[in-house]
Amino acid sequence: MPNVHRRLLTSLLPVAALGAVWSLASAATTTLGATTARRMPVLFIGHGSPMNALRDNDFTRALRDWGSRLVRPNAVLVVSAHWLTPGTTAVGVQERPKTIHDFGGFPKALFDMQYPAPGSPAFAREAAAIIKRAKVQASVDWGLDHGTWSVLHHFFPAADVPAFQLSIDYSQPAAFHHAVGRELSALRSRGVLIVGSGNIVHNLRATDRIEGTQPTASRPWAQAFDDGVKAALAQRDDMGLVQYARLGGAAAAKAVETPDHYFPFLYALGASDSLQEVPQTVFEGFHSGTLSMRCLQFGAN
Repeated sequence: MPNVHRRLLTSLLPVAALGAVWSLASAATTTLGATTARRMPVLFIGHGSPMNALRDNDFTRALRDWGSRLVRPNAVLVVSAHWLTPGTTAVGVQERPKTIHDFGGFPKALFDMQYPAPGSPAFAREAAAIIKRAKVQASVDWGLDHGTWSVLHHFFPAADVPAFQLSIDYSQPAAFHHAVGRELSALRSRGVLIVGSGNIVHNLRATDRIEGTQPTASRPWAQAFDDGVKAALAQRDDMGLVQYARLGGAAAAKAVETPDHYFPFLYALGASDSLQEVPQTVFEGFHSGTLSMRCLQFGAN
């Protein structure tokens, strides 16, 4: 696992007994659940470089337009490629999650950016309670990393929609992450927008110095894998997407050299309805030659 993604928690608080958590969630229903009656969609966002938080380009303009068309959620749950917790699944329960600048070598303007969205402890604990495949730990150590705030900054620029993150247990296989996504889907009817933030194709050791969005990849393996995912999505071949090593022939080994950026896609896939929701492609193309910026929406606004 790359060092940049080694996110070990320094202190985890055990989530309360399920009965107590549900009591807390029920008490919050009137205030948190009453404003959005419609079932929320599920999104997957190929977030690319942190610099997209500052840039005005076709990708960021697409995010802003996309956000303007969404029904305002009661809260946003994000599974980001940048919160990896091997051996456990954690959820952020802060009232005011901090903005995490989990990168290096970028301009000061990026480090100066803050995204002061409130947290949603009640919905975070509700998410923990409905996950049965793992004992979810409540965390106050993390916050909103760039996989979250660099995109929410465009979706909800006022930072007035509560947001929280669920971590990725990096010791678990792909099927686990897809299954946890299925369990989380119940939150959609509670007005929670579920977002996976990563990249379908992500191999930073094999990028090219190409500016802007390109319609095709600079290397055949990146194109082959992205095409394979697109084709599997059109058929709702969820198991094929979970068993992603078979997609695009030998391309998967290069396109998903490490699965940290692919796993968030599986949470979004799992949280969607495989029988009724054909994904809409909101944005596609490649940055830096090989980074797939594919963005998807499952379900109507």
